[in-house]
Amino acid sequence: MDQKGVIYTEIAVDNDPGLRREMMSRSGATSVPQIWIGEEHIGGCDEMLLLERQGRLDGLIERALAAP
Repeated sequence: MDQKGVIYTEIAVDNDPGLRREMMSRSGATSVPQIWIGEEHIGGCDEMLLLERQGRLDGLIERALAAP
């Protein structure tokens, strides 16, 4: 995301059990990081890199930026 110039918010859940439970509830996953682009949960780092290799990541970012 840094290389693409995307502004993002990193929420550290490691030392906050409440935030970790919320992340797990929203994502269905227990590992970190869990990544959302806009309101769309894409998974972890591996999934984000796969989207980039498939040429789909930029489109997701553009749609999220265009959303009201």
